[in-house]
Amino acid sequence: MRIYRTPDARFEGLPDWPYAPKYAEIEGGLRVHYVDEGAADAQPVLMLHGEPTWSYLYRHMIGPAVEAGFRVVAPDLIGFGRSDKPQGRSDHSYAAQVAWMRAWIEALDLRNMILTCQDWGSLIGLRLVAEMPDRFAGVALANGGLPEGQPAPRAFAIWRAFSRYSPVFPIGKIVKAGAKRELSAAEIAAYDAPFPTRASKVAARVYPSFVPLGDNVAVPDQKRAWAALERFDKPFLCCFSDGDPITRGGDALFRGRVPGATGVAHRTLKGGHFIQEDDPAGFVAAIRDVAAAGQGR
Repeated sequence: MRIYRTPDARFEGLPDWPYAPKYAEIEGGLRVHYVDEGAADAQPVLMLHGEPTWSYLYRHMIGPAVEAGFRVVAPDLIGFGRSDKPQGRSDHSYAAQVAWMRAWIEALDLRNMILTCQDWGSLIGLRLVAEMPDRFAGVALANGGLPEGQPAPRAFAIWRAFSRYSPVFPIGKIVKAGAKRELSAAEIAAYDAPFPTRASKVAARVYPSFVPLGDNVAVPDQKRAWAALERFDKPFLCCFSDGDPITRGGDALFRGRVPGATGVAHRTLKGGHFIQEDDPAGFVAAIRDVAAAGQGR
C-alpha cells in the first residue's frame, strides 16, 4: 500500500488551530492523527468529521467542550487531514474505515464516550456504536445518517457525480458552499491544507460512492448495525440543522427506531450541512444534554 503524508509545513499557522498533533499507529502501520484535549480522566467526547473535511471542522467546539468538563478526542479519518492517505482507490472502503477507527479507539482504550458526529462521521461512528456499544455513553447526531439501501436523494446524487467526474475538487470551497456562515480565505485554505496534490484527494473523492444508497455492498452491514441500534437505550440526541438539503428530516428515522432517542430533548440547530461552522454552540449544548441525560438514567 502506497501512503501519502501531507508535509507538516502545510499545517503551520492555521487560524483557530493551536493544537499540537498526536499520532497513534494502528495495525498495518497506518498512522492516525488526532486532537486530544482536556483532563485525561474526564468523560471523552469523540468528534468524528465527515467528507471532505478533517478535524479542523470542530475547531469552534473543542475549546468550549473542554471548558464544559469533557475530554475531546477528534481524529482525522484515514485518507484525510494529517492521517495517512493510502494512494489506491481500492485501498479504501466503508468497512476498512470502520475497522481503522475501531483499531484507533482500541489503541487509545477509549470508554464512556459521547459520539459527536455529522456526515460520514455518522456513517462510521454509528457503525462503531453498533459494534462496541459498551464503549459509548451516548450519541449527539447532526446532519448524518445510516443509510441501508434507500434511493439516493437528488442533492446527494448530484454531489456523488461531481466528486467522481469533476476535473477539479476544491475542498475548501466545497466546505464553504455547505455552510451558511461566510468562511474567510484563511479558513478555506485551512480546509485545503491536507490536500495539496491530486494524489492526496483519493479518499475525499471516492467516499461519496461508498454511501450505501441503492444496491451497495455495504447494505448488509448497515442492516446489522441498525439491528444493534434498535437495542441501544443510552441517550441518543438528534440535533439536525434547519438548512441542510441533503439530511433535512433524517432525524425522524432515529427518533422512531432507537430506544435511546426516547425521552431526550432533541434540538434543531441553525445553519447548513456543516453545522460545526454555523452553530457550534448549539452542537456543544447537545453534547452537554447527552451527558446530563446519561446521568439521569
